[in-house]
This record gives sequence, structure tokens and C-alpha cells, in this order.
Amino acid sequence: MPSTRIVLITTGGTVASRTTAGGAVPVLSAADLLPRAEADGLAIDTVDVMSVDSSAMTVSQQFAIVTTITDALADPSVDGVVVTHGTDTMEETSYLADIVVTGDRPVVFTGAQYPADSPHSDGPNNIAAAVRAAADPAQRGRGVLVALGSELRSARGIFKVSTTKLAAFDNVSADLARRTVSGPLGHPVRVDLFGLYPGVSPGIIAAAVDQRAAGIVLAATGSGNTHPDITAEVLAATRAGVVVVVTSRVPYGEVIPTYGGGGGAVDLERAGAVVSRWLRAPQARIALIALLSTGADVEGVREFFARTGPT
Repeated sequence: MPSTRIVLITTGGTVASRTTAGGAVPVLSAADLLPRAEADGLAIDTVDVMSVDSSAMTVSQQFAIVTTITDALADPSVDGVVVTHGTDTMEETSYLADIVVTGDRPVVFTGAQYPADSPHSDGPNNIAAAVRAAADPAQRGRGVLVALGSELRSARGIFKVSTTKLAAFDNVSADLARRTVSGPLGHPVRVDLFGLYPGVSPGIIAAAVDQRAAGIVLAATGSGNTHPDITAEVLAATRAGVVVVVTSRVPYGEVIPTYGGGGGAVDLERAGAVVSRWLRAPQARIALIALLSTGADVEGVREFFARTGPT
């Protein structure tokens, strides 16, 4: 009898796609992917949650994936979980799982850069590597992992760096601390994300406030800097009860509030914004959604982001 039990959760993405006249479309189920993941000594159960491109996922669907992981791990006989997922937004969903799913059993996300019928198809190797990692007792306690292109990375601080290379991801830092949210996820709240640039209209922030966004994430320039007009709108937003998180559009390095002058990160902090020193915009957004959906206030958000740095 198999001594190790793994649950394979499928959600679509390139790994489950075949090429059609209209482009690659996810059509493969867990049953199609499972034979490529079988290994001696493993029992692999399957759960088909959805079949979508990850670029088209809603936050509700991301919450559903995490709930499915939690349900699978509620069974003490399960040793680990593998989730197949599109690479476009894998950094968000995998990090959501990292901050919600508790316990030390491995949860490994994987996917592919090329469709299943491509001569360069990388999905089977990635799934096999993810299953091996999920079954490996040495991976316990590491939090959620991402297996792609012969690399096994932490979901914390991960981001996609290539549209074509098999090793598609990198981390802003290799050893970010694991932080979890308190309490179960509630209804997903709306959090808007804006990239900042020279000449950006400050009205985008006012529009988000008018449309009742619960939070806003700003991917600012440099070490969290922008124009003074943006700072004025951030102040208005925080006074209206909207939680604003500022990070950088620069991929590497700590975001350290250094500059003033009306639009620096120092000014944004004074206007009530929370600076995300390590998590970049996509992961900062999904963290803020999770925090606000569990009832966290701005100080709870500030405390969470203050403790996500390297261990």
C-alpha cells in the first residue's frame, strides 16, 4: 500500500492547455494530468476546482482555491498538496495560500510555460517535481512553495521574471519571514492597484475612493516615491478610511522611506500610507485583501507588513 498521500488540485492554466485556432485554452482535467505525476509509493487524490487562465481569475476564485487546500489538509492522512495553476497570477494565489493555510505540511504550486501539446511542454516535469516536493518530509514547515523549471522557491516575495524561460520566477529575497492572517477569510474586499509614473493623474486615487475601494496599493518609483499631488490624494484616502499600501515598481531591494520633498515615501507615510518594504505590488495587494477580509484595521495591516522582511 502507498505510504504517502498527496492531493492534486487543478485550476487550469497553461499546464492544462492545448492549442486551438483561437490560442491555447485550458481543457485538461486532473485525470489527464495525473498519470504524469504518478510515482511508486504515492497515493494521489485529485480535485478539479476550475479550468481557467490565471489571468482571468477573480479574487473569489483565488479564495476558493485556498479553501480547497485547507479542506484537503483537514484530513490528517494527507501528507501534502500540489496545486496546478497558471503562471500569470501564481505569485498572488500562492502567496494568499502562504498567509492563510496553517500547519507544516507542504503545499506546492506548479504550472507550465508551454501548453501540453507544445514540443517544449514543461508541465509534466513540473508536476512530477511538485509531487516529489509535496511528498518530501524535508519540505515541511517551509510554507507554500512554487516548483517550476527545476527550481523550488518560496512563494513569499516571488514574482514572474520571464514569459518564455522554463525557470519563470525569482524572489525579491530568499528568506522572507512567514506571516499569517488571523481568522478565516471573509468576503473578498475590493483593493485597487495602480502603477505610478511621471505625469500620473492623482484622480485615479480619488476615483477608487469614490467607487468604495477598501484599499489601494501603489507601485511607486524608486524607494516608494511619487509626485506631491499623489501624496495629497493619499492623505484624503486615508482620512476617508481607505487603507493605502505603497511599494516599489523596482523588483529587488528593500523599500526604505528615505526621501521627502512632498512626494517621497517619508511624505506618504506621514499621509497615513503603509510602506511594504519587501512585498511587491501583486503580493501586497493580495495580502491587503486577505487582511481586510478578516477584519484587520490599518494598524493590523501596518504590523503585518512590518514583519515580512528576511529572517
